[in-house]
Amino acid sequence: MNLVLVGPPGAGKGTQAVRLQEAYGIPHISTGDMFRKAIKEETELGKKAKEYMDQGKLVPDEVTIGIVRERLSQKDCHQGFILDGFPRTVNQADALNSILADMNTSLDAVINIKVSDAEVIDRLSGRRICKSCGASYHVKFNPPKVAGVCDECDGELYQREDDNPNTIQQRLNVYSEQTSPLINYYQERDLLETINGEDSLDNVFVEIKDLLDNIK
Repeated sequence: MNLVLVGPPGAGKGTQAVRLQEAYGIPHISTGDMFRKAIKEETELGKKAKEYMDQGKLVPDEVTIGIVRERLSQKDCHQGFILDGFPRTVNQADALNSILADMNTSLDAVINIKVSDAEVIDRLSGRRICKSCGASYHVKFNPPKVAGVCDECDGELYQREDDNPNTIQQRLNVYSEQTSPLINYYQERDLLETINGEDSLDNVFVEIKDLLDNIK
């Protein structure tokens, strides 16, 4: 089962990917995971990616695509994979098609977890992180026992700079600009399945799994 998960920041892609990984026994691969792995293993592409990341620059497509190719060629991906965060553009989608063609395989489905901007802002702006141990809370969905204080270590909770509503809206605007053409791209190829990401985590997982089991 070869899958791609798309959706705005805060849609729950990572959470669902972990559940799908457990259900199907295939690796969840995020862009960040790929970069960290390539850098840790000091591959040539990993070294190039690190140069850009150390300078605070976006890693160019050719490096990102090369790292994806490296990662998908590894043994644990031979029975399938869940890509999260790649592709982000039509150019990257074309490159993924070429990589998979070289591997004599193709995508089975692209799951679009759809969540409104208002819901994303509500989810992300309510997130609070412990300064001491890094534990994560949410003022509405997972509040600490004492407001502003970590349950685990009594550390102070804070809101990350990129979790304020204005920054979140900017991130959503970028996502929409990049990803709208990608949604159309996969829709035209009859690979896209759209899920209501505003339902409960359990219901979203059941809906995705039902879809995938029918594809299998």
